[in-house]
Amino acid sequence: MTVPGKPGGRHSRVPQRRTWRSRRVIAILLALILMAAIVTIAAVFTYDHAPQPKAAPAPKPTGAPARPAPATSPAPQPAPQNAPNDALSADFAKLQSRLNAKIGVVVSPVGSGQGPMTLGSDWTEGPAWSTIKVPLVIAALRQQGTQQVTDTMKATITESDNAAAEAIWAQLGEPVTAGQRVQDVLKGTGDPTVVQYLRVRPPYTPFGQTIWSLTNQVRFLASASCDSKNDPIFALMSQVVPGQSWGIGTIAGTQFKGGWGPWPTGKYLVRQMGILTAPTGKVAVAIAAEPSSGQFDDGTKDLGEIADWLNDHLAALPAGKCASG
Repeated sequence: MTVPGKPGGRHSRVPQRRTWRSRRVIAILLALILMAAIVTIAAVFTYDHAPQPKAAPAPKPTGAPARPAPATSPAPQPAPQNAPNDALSADFAKLQSRLNAKIGVVVSPVGSGQGPMTLGSDWTEGPAWSTIKVPLVIAALRQQGTQQVTDTMKATITESDNAAAEAIWAQLGEPVTAGQRVQDVLKGTGDPTVVQYLRVRPPYTPFGQTIWSLTNQVRFLASASCDSKNDPIFALMSQVVPGQSWGIGTIAGTQFKGGWGPWPTGKYLVRQMGILTAPTGKVAVAIAAEPSSGQFDDGTKDLGEIADWLNDHLAALPAGKCASG
């Protein structure tokens, strides 16, 4: 007779213990396998979402504009401003103290790519008035497709004839188109000036109310005077009538154009731009004066004194030459 519970008995519990232990081992193994699987999945997830190398940044979210790739041929940037030497600045300050006016003077070497030099900074920008007639006539010459100067072009530059200038403006197209064509002439020289095409101050010309800074004027002149296609227009700038040959027009060999007109208050702004001949090359210059009296004649006298100073200091001004060919 076998006693229950004893080893070897029919009702022994040994097999049950072994089964329980087997199940426990299997459970442990399954737990280990599950943990290993979790670790593996976590590692994969972490790798896929890790920050990308800086050399290949991930695309920016929608709404944040991506930085554009650098252009293969970037547009040239304007050269930095040249600073006048101490002696030149001090001497110009003496002139400035004598004039009862707000004045501005900016010069730049022709064709060198160097930046402008500011001498007088009381006045920096304002309506172009008739100085804008130079790029206006250049635009007409390009539209014409020949180098032949017309009587209308000549009258516009040498006499500053407003009726002739208005006729040229009309020939360039509708006001928006005409403005864009003149603006394209400026843009081609690196001048970012926006040309006014609306008649904002009747009866004055729309283009004459373009806000043109002295710095951008000399930038335009320094480049445009070196373009042979513009030679016929710059030749006209050396034929200005005697009655308008004040200021830099009194300096021998100067190609220039003047512009003048009243502010809404009635006080006059008088300005000029041109190319001076220095001992070592050519100098682009733009000058302006707003006399305290507001009188046109006083403005021309102020520009005359500035012109005398420039003529006396030609050798010290930054001069350049157009590239050959």
